[in-house]
Amino acid sequence: MSFERIWHKSYAPGVPAEVDIEKVTVAEALTRAAQKYPDRVAFIYMGTKITFQELEKLVNRFTRALLDLGVRQGDKVGMLLPNIPQIIIADHAAYRVGAVTAMNNPLYTESELEHQLNDSDATVLVTLDLLLPRALKLRDKTKIKTIITCHINDYLPFPIKQLFPFVKKGMYRKVEPQEGVYQFMDLIKKYSDDPVENMARWDDVAALIYTGGTTGVSKGAMLTHANISGVLQQFVAWFPDLKDTEQRLMGIYPVFHSAGYSVSQNMPIMNGWSCVLVPRPEPDPIVDMLKKFKPTFLPGVPTIYTGLLRNKKFREMDLSFVKGYFGGAAPLPEDTLNQLQKLHGAIIYDVFGATENTAFATTTPWGGKVKRGTVGVPLPNTDLKIVDVETGTKELPLGEAGEICIKGPQVMKGYYKKPEETAATIRDGWFYIGDIGYLDEDGYLTISDRKKDLIVASGFNIYPNEIDDILFSHPKILEACCIGVPDEYRGETVKAYIVVQPGETLTEEEVISYCKEKLTAYKVPKDIEFIDELPKSAIGKILRRELREIDKKKREE
Repeated sequence: MSFERIWHKSYAPGVPAEVDIEKVTVAEALTRAAQKYPDRVAFIYMGTKITFQELEKLVNRFTRALLDLGVRQGDKVGMLLPNIPQIIIADHAAYRVGAVTAMNNPLYTESELEHQLNDSDATVLVTLDLLLPRALKLRDKTKIKTIITCHINDYLPFPIKQLFPFVKKGMYRKVEPQEGVYQFMDLIKKYSDDPVENMARWDDVAALIYTGGTTGVSKGAMLTHANISGVLQQFVAWFPDLKDTEQRLMGIYPVFHSAGYSVSQNMPIMNGWSCVLVPRPEPDPIVDMLKKFKPTFLPGVPTIYTGLLRNKKFREMDLSFVKGYFGGAAPLPEDTLNQLQKLHGAIIYDVFGATENTAFATTTPWGGKVKRGTVGVPLPNTDLKIVDVETGTKELPLGEAGEICIKGPQVMKGYYKKPEETAATIRDGWFYIGDIGYLDEDGYLTISDRKKDLIVASGFNIYPNEIDDILFSHPKILEACCIGVPDEYRGETVKAYIVVQPGETLTEEEVISYCKEKLTAYKVPKDIEFIDELPKSAIGKILRRELREIDKKKREE
């Protein structure tokens, strides 16, 4: 690099510039935690507490089940679950088999899931019984041969209604016996919890976590055991004062997302901490859990904090037990930051990264200087450079904006079955993240723009080309172009500009209804504007960036 790693001077006392990464997989870390802290609580689910020793035994049981079902090293096991204990158990059992977990969003539409399951080559799917009808349809269109169903209340305590009033009794579908379909709890009961051989290998792929592409086509980021363990060890070093202590965090980030995969699932296991699983990330349930379990860390995307601030109980709570509030996936509005600080004295530690670098690249120094508007400094063992957007080869000086590039042990192996996309994204070990930003004199990173047309709403990545294609398929639509616009609650939301076919009429309600049939809810445009003509280049290409400028001027007028 052309300049010193200036961010090291901004580290808090006790944080090393480099971490000696131990070659211990998270699968091995669970066994170690079970031996070291057998009676310490690993996960809490609606009041049910699962200790590390209990978790180790459950994983052993499910590992045997997977082996008996024919799962072997390198096989792909699809996950289609919210934050419930079964996703932790199944994921770690797949590690031990040496298999690869393919994570999927339960809110995805059938067509989105069909693409991802086919792309991942998954042959087993672990899902909710409520989603079994969809899973059976997908089995006919994919390589899925075996389906394992979980009940949302398999691990619920009794009497759950008194503990958490928002949980409805009997929230599950009865699964009738049929070929190739098994119930999770039946398998758990069937097998021994004796130790099993751990087949997880340091350099092998452990997970496929999907990220959208610039064309809206999902790509599976191949995260190795080295990536997953490495980033956790980097993050552990960030908290020197918490080493060998017992902490508790809120598992708000979904495990199927890269942030939740690291924070909600594997951070507690690597650290010997506890995690309060949040299957339904809404204000009332979160407030109930905050009161009951008093977590050390409260992470969340902007919509989580915005929703909590609108909750009277949250505003009136004593949150002195919270040591750290972590924000990620999208920038927090200034008003939200001010309210959190005024109400609870909260300091928000911003985190920045991508699925391709196992969620974490930079964060606000723990116990160090907080610079609002920045996303902190690179983690230990992480290099960061800013290069020109045009060629990606010229390194830019401090204060000058360009494309952000990351290098470190957390950078993925590549995209599954996509060598060309991998070569374009990872060059000489550097991950070209696609965001535009700049470094200041203390090594703090500011995100100023996006190279790609990514829209980030409530922490979810939305690629406008995907929505454009859906809109173009409507018989009454001639042209369409979607952009991200500021939204107080979601951070950003989708706005669609539409040119209607000559002689046709179309309403906003018709457009939204059409999109709801074909897109996951968070991708559906919330604002529709009909326009006579879209801005285009000399060769007829729709100019999305120019449309954003037009929209911005309208909002400023």
